[in-house]
Amino acid sequence: MSEGKIARLEDADVSGKRVLVRVDFNVPMADGKVSDDTRLKAALPTIQHLTDKGAKVILLAHFGRPKGKPDPAQSLKPVVKPLSDLLEAPVAFAADCTGRFAEKAVADLKDGGVLLLENTRFHAGEEANDAAFAGELAALGDLYVNDAFSAAHRAHASTEGVARLLPAFAGLALQREIDHVTAALENPERPLLAIVGGAKVSTKIDLLTNLVTKVNQLFVGGAMANTFLAAKGVDIGKSLHEADLLSTAREILAAAEKSGCQLILPSDVVVARELKAKAARRVAELDEIARDEMILDCGPETIDALADVISDARTLVWNGPLGAFEMAPFDTGTVEAARFAAEQVRKGGLVAVAGGGDTVAALNHAGVAGDFTFVSTAGGAFLEWLEGKPLPGIEVLRQKADEQTGITADEAGEA
Repeated sequence: MSEGKIARLEDADVSGKRVLVRVDFNVPMADGKVSDDTRLKAALPTIQHLTDKGAKVILLAHFGRPKGKPDPAQSLKPVVKPLSDLLEAPVAFAADCTGRFAEKAVADLKDGGVLLLENTRFHAGEEANDAAFAGELAALGDLYVNDAFSAAHRAHASTEGVARLLPAFAGLALQREIDHVTAALENPERPLLAIVGGAKVSTKIDLLTNLVTKVNQLFVGGAMANTFLAAKGVDIGKSLHEADLLSTAREILAAAEKSGCQLILPSDVVVARELKAKAARRVAELDEIARDEMILDCGPETIDALADVISDARTLVWNGPLGAFEMAPFDTGTVEAARFAAEQVRKGGLVAVAGGGDTVAALNHAGVAGDFTFVSTAGGAFLEWLEGKPLPGIEVLRQKADEQTGITADEAGEA
């Protein structure tokens, strides 16, 4: 994520204005009802800030993958009641996000009122970032606020296109996310440690390649560590790994050495002949893994060594579990490392930022998600930020910030 100023919502004059707010309401549903309101709660500070200032709040969001056409099963209407309950205020709903239904609902909205528009992905123009569709959305508002970091890596009409057409600002949740992730990787206190786990090197090549140029230490765990171990000549038995990526793993190892990053791999492992609950298991050194055994977790020696590295670190960025954490007892390494990191945060010696779906699940499983400095639920956007890629929804806000203060990028460079 590139650096640069973003216009903050607190600086915007919103009284009496129609404010389009992009939120993340892609929430879990069960039997037609919201089963987890975490994302609704995340949007409350921005919505309440706007209503308190007398704005007309118009919420834009997507839900599911309706492939550009209306699908009643993927309507946002079930979000209305739980959102209203959280706000302790009525929330209006429009059966479309553009056209006559949306226009009438916006026209009927009073100052301080809240309106949720129907799923933006019911229109093919959303994911295509179609200029005409973005224009139809923009016509409903006077200002635009992005409060959905989780969608910021998508150049869609409601995340990028509309921002080009209206004065644009970062919402309170988005700004908080940007502040934390920037502090963790762009301007960290060092030593800076990254812990990266998960199953596949193939999904995290860009991530690993970027991190070895930025962090002081990089610990690689989970099944992706098996690929690195195999690349170093370790006989990993029948462990899950990517045999076609051994050369890639060697290139990442070489890049780490060149940039002065200490890349740390497990030194002992927990192995079993099958992945199932209460499977017979043992701790093995790297040179004693049998051909019919698979690596399913880090060993105690590895976790002790990782704890020492965490103790020395001032900043930690974590993405991915360190073993098959979904199934006890192969969750031990992830749980112990997470709890140790949380303890360091509580003591005040560590800033720990984590993100990604499996990571959030693992930290919740360990009971420490609330103890980390910041845990991002953004998934793909958090991963792309770690990879060093520009996020379209953020970049457009940076560009607009320059325009809104009357400073062009060229003029800023000359100053």
